[in-house]
Amino acid sequence: MKPIDLKRRAEWLSKAGILTEALPFMRRYNDKTVVVKYGGHAMGNDELALQFAADIVLLKQVGMHPIVVHGGGPQIGRMLERLAIKSEFVDGLRVTDKETVEIVEMVLSGAINKGIVAAINAAGGRAIGLSGKDGGLIQARQLRRTRIDPDSNIEKVLDLGFVGEPVKVEGEMLRRLVAQDLIPVVAPIGAGPNGETFNINADTAAGAVAAAVDASRFMLLTDVEGVLDKEGRLMPELTVAEAQALIADGTISGGMIPKIETCIEAVRGGAGGAVIIDGRVQHGVLLELFTSHGMGTWIKAD
Repeated sequence: MKPIDLKRRAEWLSKAGILTEALPFMRRYNDKTVVVKYGGHAMGNDELALQFAADIVLLKQVGMHPIVVHGGGPQIGRMLERLAIKSEFVDGLRVTDKETVEIVEMVLSGAINKGIVAAINAAGGRAIGLSGKDGGLIQARQLRRTRIDPDSNIEKVLDLGFVGEPVKVEGEMLRRLVAQDLIPVVAPIGAGPNGETFNINADTAAGAVAAAVDASRFMLLTDVEGVLDKEGRLMPELTVAEAQALIADGTISGGMIPKIETCIEAVRGGAGGAVIIDGRVQHGVLLELFTSHGMGTWIKAD
């Protein structure tokens, strides 16, 4: 009789244990919609990008309805640099004139969007690329920002150009696409009331999409572990009220504030919950959805 390979047997048992743990979660999310905001380091790393595409296909194959909304800030920056177009940022937002918004749309709706679609299709899925302008998917308006002038103490309105914010997302359009076993991949470009093109922050666009489709879960991939307390420890779960209190006392600060605010808006708008996870971790989306410990910081209604 051939001797038992104990190492291989241990590997099989480990894999069987993983599947056993994942099964209840697969049942929980069967026929449920999950919106994933894809960006940051995960998007710039070729290996992680291929794994992300395969993970999204797996979600579809186990009965879920994934919708991907992507960013592309670094790629936009590189293209503007190649074309010698200067770019200015105000409060983390790219000031976008008419010339710049044309490049932004070309990069987001073109190269990036179709690259993600191709990767998902190569992994065995059926992805379809969209921008918010297609079918009026994302109706937008100019984003209004103000700043207090330090000399006069007068509040001034900042002109960010063609930077927009979502007014309405056609959730039914996305539902019809996922009902056809398609995986929508959405570029964060919106259409203004007069046909203008608006560049929308990808986190904001993804949160609006999650609310519009009543997503069971909104997953925001970032380059950080999640929300940390004052001692630097990960906070695995927060209510909306708790998250707001942490912003007020300074525990949540800097670039994490708009991400948390986006999650809060998504939850208040109809999403079942939102989670901020580290997109640099391999198979982070699967670990969050299909394990008991999850990943990152989960934000839920009060």
